Amino acid sequence: MRGVRRDDRLRTAARHAGGDDLRALPGPPGAGEPAPGADRSRSGRRGRLAATRREPTRGRERSRPRFFSRCSLGGVRSRTPLLDLFRPAVYAVCRAYFRLELRGTEHIPPEGGIVITPNHQTYADPPLVTIPVRRPVYYMAWSRLFEVPVFGRFIRLLRAFPVDIDSRDARATREAIRLLQDGAALMIFPEGERTTDGRVQRFKPGAFRLAVSLGVPVLPVTIVGGDRAWPPGKVLPRPAPITITYHPALHADPALDARAAARDLAARTHAAIVSVMD
Repeated sequence: MRGVRRDDRLRTAARHAGGDDLRALPGPPGAGEPAPGADRSRSGRRGRLAATRREPTRGRERSRPRFFSRCSLGGVRSRTPLLDLFRPAVYAVCRAYFRLELRGTEHIPPEGGIVITPNHQTYADPPLVTIPVRRPVYYMAWSRLFEVPVFGRFIRLLRAFPVDIDSRDARATREAIRLLQDGAALMIFPEGERTTDGRVQRFKPGAFRLAVSLGVPVLPVTIVGGDRAWPPGKVLPRPAPITITYHPALHADPALDARAAARDLAARTHAAIVSVMD
């Protein structure tokens, strides 16, 4: 019954977020083990041993140092992102170049599934927002960015996975559901694209429908100054002050139905973000 309830929750979350194809979800524990009465001959054992060599055991994965841990995103496995290793250096450079100021970092939850929802001003927003977060942060990125040879590989190292913003992307939705169910932090830019004038644009509903369906909170984040530091159309950023504010986490109103709760959560998130903008 527990498995049935979990499947129901996943199906509901995917439907509310814009996709309901759950065929790619992981199978139950032990799904890859031979069933009673299966081939136990020497050739069968040889095949299982070969599979074991190709795929490290869970215990071996857990025994690795934290900075050698692996992550799987959209079928791509990579070492722990560079930002985790060079976080102090990245912060020092950003403070010197952008005069980066971080406010409200005490509001960042140390654990548990959460949807981080910043306004979107520059391509540097994901690593900048992630600097004070002492846990892995995954985020959706425009699928076409992954087609750029060097840049696409780089953002995968930052735990990005592709989303098609021009259609309902069921694969990205399933990946987001898996991450949040596992207690991960997921960054989604509710505007869906970068602003061209610094003002916060209208929010898309997907991030908030996910949060409501899975019962996880939303962490509003305000970025101010990014549009001046890296204006649209400019190849490289320029020195200009950037301030990032982390607001208290918001929860869905349990008295509302799912769609109304998502709209209400989006409105409160928008209000929190613009509350500290000039």
